[in-house]
Amino acid sequence: MRSDVIRVYKTVHTWTGIVAGLALFIAFYAGAVTMFKDTLDEWVTPPSAHAEVFPLVRAPAVMEQTLAAHPAARRQFTLRIEPAGAASLSWREPGKPQRFTATLDAGGKLETHARDASNAASFIDILHMTAGIPGGFDVGMGVMAVVSLLYGLALVSGVIVLLPSLIKDLFALRVGKNLKRMWLDAHNVVGILSLPFHVVMALSVVAFGLSDTIFSVQDRVIYGGTLSATVQAQNPYYAKAPEVPGGSTTLVPPLQIVASVKQHAPEFEPTELIYRAAGAPGATVFVGGDDPRYLARSGGFALLDPVTGRFLNAQFLPGAADGNAWSAATSAFFALHFGSYGGEPIQWGYFFLGLAGSFLFYSGNLLWIESRRKLERGADAPRQRPATYFMAALTIGVTLGCVAGISATLAAGKVLNGRVADLSAWHARIYYVVFLASIAWAFVRGAARGSVELLALTTGATLLVPLASAVGWFFPSTGLWFEPAAAGVDVCALIGAGCFAWMLRATAKRAATGRQDSVWGYSARAR
Repeated sequence: MRSDVIRVYKTVHTWTGIVAGLALFIAFYAGAVTMFKDTLDEWVTPPSAHAEVFPLVRAPAVMEQTLAAHPAARRQFTLRIEPAGAASLSWREPGKPQRFTATLDAGGKLETHARDASNAASFIDILHMTAGIPGGFDVGMGVMAVVSLLYGLALVSGVIVLLPSLIKDLFALRVGKNLKRMWLDAHNVVGILSLPFHVVMALSVVAFGLSDTIFSVQDRVIYGGTLSATVQAQNPYYAKAPEVPGGSTTLVPPLQIVASVKQHAPEFEPTELIYRAAGAPGATVFVGGDDPRYLARSGGFALLDPVTGRFLNAQFLPGAADGNAWSAATSAFFALHFGSYGGEPIQWGYFFLGLAGSFLFYSGNLLWIESRRKLERGADAPRQRPATYFMAALTIGVTLGCVAGISATLAAGKVLNGRVADLSAWHARIYYVVFLASIAWAFVRGAARGSVELLALTTGATLLVPLASAVGWFFPSTGLWFEPAAAGVDVCALIGAGCFAWMLRATAKRAATGRQDSVWGYSARAR
């Protein structure tokens, strides 16, 4: 391939990566963390806030008394199927941050409790989907869709740039004094080996983020305004059971619902039944679960009439006989993005691929910064171009601010539980204060000093996660707690803090003793 063509693609790769890289770092790092969203929820939930369980056969009595005593639960309540034939029931009431749970006492009377719930895992998941871009969820998703288009261009152009030396350089990792060469080798190896994963991520985010725009254009140009109604009619989230005048609104036992689903898909394991408009005409029950043999959307689901037990929609049930090619393809698309298939091996694989993706975007910015090194010979303190100084400070502030903010807000889910009125609001405040303060600090202190100091902050914030559990284990009187089932969160955070501490030591050494014509040297200044 001609050298001038390679230069064009290299320019495209560089600038699309620079523009999209920092938002993608946040999305990939937060996405890696939320691969274990259920475990994170377990970690931030105190033992007293767990919903009381009862035998699944008693669920009809619990549901009946709950709906009679708490009409707000009719709008939507969740019956979770717990291990060993047990179940738990919970719901939320509009305008209240607590989650309410219900069970029956020994005498068969209803007991309800209000539980303070942390949404730390959900908040981090929203960061994954929107990169924390202000303006609301839809705005964030739309921006990330555009970012992913640039991401796709960066992938294509990067492969083209690397093609001439692909075989020779694929597994080359030249460690030595030439740090730029080492970072470039690592960047290329990670990018090529994880390319299929990144292609799936780029395409799926574009589809998710621009779906409303795509449908709107299709509706007007191709379908003459009829597509929206058709799509909504086929969407199980909008479906309602047929209303029969004078018909019964009594809910059939959940065991009958589970049996109907198992008859359709014997290997499918239902985990939750979400009832909507219970006791009213048009009520539905959403049955979610998992079958690791299939690529299924969020594990797979079905929609049934909770009064008759008849199916309203089974096309997203893994292996269902009435599924179709379109729903199977859609389910596979979602599953490939979220890693909701294959169990824990796939979760861990996506976790490490997400971290590798974060490294890819971070290293891309470092390579751009290093390629613009400015040396004024004879000067005591080499001066860097303003653009280089700006991008170095921004890269450090965004990446380390994101990591420190996520660690701090996760630890706050345990430390502040039961101590503040609205824990959900505190999660957002803590993350954005740490994130924005880190960016400001990086610009005030400069990239070299800022990176060392913010790495210390990141190490400390990440250590707060296992420290909170340790305090809860040894001093339960503090109100903190240790959850053995979620100990993996503490272990991973401890390993992460160790990695950040190693990076802190290496960064401080390089800033003090490395080449001072680099923006990462303590003597660097902007001109």
